[in-house]
Amino acid sequence: MSAPLQLSSELVDAARVSPAWPFEEARKLVKRIEASGQKNVLFETGYGPSGLPHIGTFGEVARTSMVRRAFEVMTEGKVATRLLAFSDDMDGLRKVPDNIPNKELVAAHLGKPLTQVPDPFGTHESFGAHNNARLRAFLDAFGFEYEFASSTEYYKSGRFDAALKHMLARYDAVMEIMLPSFREERAATYSPFLPVHPKTGIVMQVALDGYDAQAGTISWTDPDTGEKFTTPVTGGHCKLQWKPDWAMRWYALGVDYEMAGKDLIDSVKLSGAIVRALGGRAPEGFNYELFLDEKGQKISKSKGNGLTIEEWLTYASPESLAQFMYQKPTAAKRLYFDVIPRAVDDYLSFLDAYPRQDWKNRLGNPVWHIHAGEPPEAEVLVHTGEAKGTSVSFAMLLNLATVANAEDPAVLWGFLHRYAPTVTPENHPRLDKLVGYAVAYFRDFVKPAKSYRAADETEREVLRKIDETLCALPAGASAEEIQAALYDVGRAAPRYQDFNAKGATPERPGVSNDFFNMLYEVLLGEKKGPRFGSFIALYGVAETRKLIEDALKGAFVARETA
Repeated sequence: MSAPLQLSSELVDAARVSPAWPFEEARKLVKRIEASGQKNVLFETGYGPSGLPHIGTFGEVARTSMVRRAFEVMTEGKVATRLLAFSDDMDGLRKVPDNIPNKELVAAHLGKPLTQVPDPFGTHESFGAHNNARLRAFLDAFGFEYEFASSTEYYKSGRFDAALKHMLARYDAVMEIMLPSFREERAATYSPFLPVHPKTGIVMQVALDGYDAQAGTISWTDPDTGEKFTTPVTGGHCKLQWKPDWAMRWYALGVDYEMAGKDLIDSVKLSGAIVRALGGRAPEGFNYELFLDEKGQKISKSKGNGLTIEEWLTYASPESLAQFMYQKPTAAKRLYFDVIPRAVDDYLSFLDAYPRQDWKNRLGNPVWHIHAGEPPEAEVLVHTGEAKGTSVSFAMLLNLATVANAEDPAVLWGFLHRYAPTVTPENHPRLDKLVGYAVAYFRDFVKPAKSYRAADETEREVLRKIDETLCALPAGASAEEIQAALYDVGRAAPRYQDFNAKGATPERPGVSNDFFNMLYEVLLGEKKGPRFGSFIALYGVAETRKLIEDALKGAFVARETA
């Protein structure tokens, strides 16, 4: 994700006034360092590895990285930055996730730190290590520049010892902040310090019998056995409840920026109050909206609803996922398989537009943020006899796969190579990946849902007219010429005339969307699709005429019925 900074005065000037949300966030940090005089900034993202990594985790790292790069541009690279991906893997496992194997193995270790729970997948030394590895593998594959941090390692190595002792010394102040947030029953037994049982290894949720700030110890009683213990708060013998833990981390590490989901607004306030009670300063940040599954339910790691990182990457690129994350981070968005084609094509459209934009518009273009200021050139197809290249959309490839019933990338490459003889998978590697994604998405989602309908008499007449028009086109007609010819057919049919369209006149009406919707439904078995002239140019005029012939014969509906 990171790339060497290539700064110009125009870029820096545009960054300082850009309304794009990463720059708005970066301005908070600029004000922070101007007040403190500090020469380095620490960004942090948190991960709770009680379940498998999900897309929300990736979204937080992606968005934080976007703010980081915006800040680096605004400060012209003069302020050092770090991004810490922190895993709370010392947290006690509260329940067995729904989406793992060997649940009985994990269930026997409930309450223990995640790094002490056996790996149900059998690939790592612990469940926490397994999930941490899954997270890191994806972040590494995408190219994020980050440092990974393990809560277990930080606690056990002593890196948090001084902060833990300081929090114990400020115990009463912390309790004054936390207790009003609980009901009476919970408040009666609450302690910010959770001792790790020296015999069972379980992270104990118990009230304290007392504490000794000078010695750095807490006293407590095992509720099951009545046995009393005195436990040091240092060296990994004790863990903090998560809100005090969050605050302690901010204080100990000097975190300057961390964003969080909107469900954690109250938690951010409490942790901020605690870090101030410790004498520190809460980080800057904002609260992003949560992702929902197709039923409108919040995505949960333990439930495994919504999309996993691996599922998205089966059907689309990491860049398309980052595109989805960039758009409107404070608005709730449904995250399921149907959103993938739109995210892919939005990314491709922005990538295509980037070279033609000035710096003001480039900094508002998602691809600048997705690629840390260094977006690649768009890959285009150059048709024989044409000077200008054409981008191929995901929707276009899906429609090609639909009409060809293609589950082999080579079939789609046949169409692409015929349209642009110089294009190959070797000289268009990103397009080659896009073809593979399209074939997979067609196989798993489009093909099972295809639904053709028969044309009525008016539509049959229009299809015959389109067939005649295509037959009369000169060989090698461009996509624009084909599209214009289709419009002429549509505007001649009263059903499809649109007199409210931009530029429409009584003599030359516009063409309603119903015209193209009819073509998608009758010829492709789809509700919508790409620009139809471009589709015909890629698929072939003769092949499209055969589609029309088969549709008029009722072949598609009959095959579907059979």
